[in-house]
Amino acid sequence: MRKVITYGTFDLLHYGHINLLKRAKELGDYLIVCVSTDEFNWNEKKKKSYFTYEQRKALLESIRYVDLVIPEETWEQKRNDIHEYHIDTFVIGDDWKGKFDYLKDEGCEVIYIPRTPEISTSQIKAELNNGKKE
Repeated sequence: MRKVITYGTFDLLHYGHINLLKRAKELGDYLIVCVSTDEFNWNEKKKKSYFTYEQRKALLESIRYVDLVIPEETWEQKRNDIHEYHIDTFVIGDDWKGKFDYLKDEGCEVIYIPRTPEISTSQIKAELNNGKKE
């Protein structure tokens, strides 16, 4: 069985997230999604999610491409997750290109998937704050 893992906040779930999850699942048999906890988002990423960790986790668990959802609590846990869950492929959006190449040393393939260009959570939040969709 080929295991794939991806990481993210997955706030205001949208079709760009679904595209990423679908493409990640196509790379293996079992997809683990590691979701940033509220504390990690605030303390490390300096951002607040609209939905709580538990709400985001429940949304992701309802998606057919996702086999397991686990919490992301630190930047450093990726190495441990790869070994603990016997991960073959690490997948993340290409806006992180090159940042996780060090995980290849852990015996796992690293793939940067192109983002869906016309959508992002930041864009949705900005448009909602401005009261318009461009």
